[in-house]
Amino acid sequence: MVGAVEFRNVTKSYGTFAAVVDVSFTIEAGSLVTLLGPSGCGKTTTLRLIAGLEMASGGAILIDGADVTQLPVTRRDIAMVFQSYALFPHLNVGDNVAFGLRNIGRSRSEAAAAASEALDVVGLAGFERRMTGQLSGGQQQRVAVARAIVLRPKVLLLDEPLSNLDAKLRRQVRDDIRALQQRLGLTVVYVTHDQQEALAVSDQVVVMSAGHIAQIGTPEALYDAPATRFVADFIGDANIFSATIESISGTGAQVRIGRAVLELPRRGRQTGQVEVALRPASIAIEAPGHEAGFAEGQVVSSAYLGESREYVVATELGQVFVIDHHSRAAWAAGSAVALRIVGAGVTVLER
Repeated sequence: MVGAVEFRNVTKSYGTFAAVVDVSFTIEAGSLVTLLGPSGCGKTTTLRLIAGLEMASGGAILIDGADVTQLPVTRRDIAMVFQSYALFPHLNVGDNVAFGLRNIGRSRSEAAAAASEALDVVGLAGFERRMTGQLSGGQQQRVAVARAIVLRPKVLLLDEPLSNLDAKLRRQVRDDIRALQQRLGLTVVYVTHDQQEALAVSDQVVVMSAGHIAQIGTPEALYDAPATRFVADFIGDANIFSATIESISGTGAQVRIGRAVLELPRRGRQTGQVEVALRPASIAIEAPGHEAGFAEGQVVSSAYLGESREYVVATELGQVFVIDHHSRAAWAAGSAVALRIVGAGVTVLER
C-alpha cells in the first residue's frame, strides 16, 4: 500500500533558529519526489519530520489523509534508508533484511521468506547468508533498500542514499532505485544535494533554501523555467544577466539581452529591467561580427572535457560560461569571439 504525503504550513524550530519555515507541499501516492538544496537548507529536517524522528513546531503533516503530526515513528507506516545504511555487522544479509519483521512479531520462517523475496526484488537473490562486510558499497545500499521495502511501508524515505558511492556506481544505483520505485509503485521521498541525481530520478523536485521552498516542479520545468536566481543557479549552471523588456504582448515580451532582442514568455513581468537566466549549452561561440550575437568578447579560459568544451568569455555583460557540445574547433585563451543564443535555454526570472 502506498500513501500520499502532505505538509500544511509546517515549521520546525530549535530555540530561536527556524530550520523549516511555513513549508507546504503535497506528494502524490506512487510518485518519487526529491527534496533538493545546499547543506543547511532544511531538506533533511523535512525528511525527518515525515519520519517522525523530529516533531513539528507548527503546522500539520498528513499521510494518506491522516494527521500524523504528533505520532511517533513507529505509528507512521514509513521506512527509511539512512545515509550510512545502518546495517548490523554481526548479522548476515538475510537477518538484516528480516530484522524489522522479526521485531514486529513475525515468525522466523515467515520473515526469512519475505526477506528472500525482497532481496530478489533488489537483485541480490542468494545473498542471504553473506555477511554485510563481504559486500560492495552498492550491494550494501541494496540491502538497506530491501530491509526497508520488506515492511511494505506507505512511504519510503531515502536520505542521501548514494553519497558513499563512487561516481559510476552512483549512476547505476540511482537508475536501479528509480526502476524499483516505478515497478513497485512506491511513494518515495528522496533527499540529495546533487542536482543531476535529482533531475534523473524525480517526478517532482522541491528546491529548498534557508528553510523555505524556493520552487516546486518537474525536473524539466525547473531546468527550463527557473523562477529565481537561486533556482537557476542551483539547478544546473546558468549565466544571469540584466535585461530589458522593451514591449509586451499577451504572455510574451520583446526582451533585449545585450545586443540581441528575443521573444520570450514574460512570466508576469512588465516593461523595464529584469533578470534572465541563460544556460551555458544554449550559447554558440563564433568568430566576431556575427549579426545575431548578443555579446562579443575574449576567451579567458578553455577546457576540453571529451564530449564538450567549456569556455569562460569576458564580455561587456560580464564573464559568460559556455558549454560547447558540437564544435570540433577549439578557441584558445585570448581569442576574440562572438556569442549567440541558440535553443530554448533562456528564461525571464519571475522574481
